[in-house]
Amino acid sequence: MAVENKVVVITGASSGIGEATAMLPAEKGAKILLGARREDRLKELADEIIITNGGQAVYRHRRC
Repeated sequence: MAVENKVVVITGASSGIGEATAMLPAEKGAKILLGARREDRLKELADEIIITNGGQAVYRHRRC
C-alpha cells in the first residue's frame, strides 16, 4: 500500500514500537502526526524525521 503524501497518525510515538512505526511511513513519504505523553521525545522524533528523511512531521503531546 502506498503511503506517499498520506497522513499517518501514530500514538505512543515517544519510544519503542511507536517510535519505530513512525519512522517507516516517514521514509516512504507519508506526513506524520505523532502523539504521546513525553513532549521532549516527540519533538526529537519529529526533528529526526524532518532532518533525516526530509519528511513532514508534527506532534501533539497529551497532558496527564
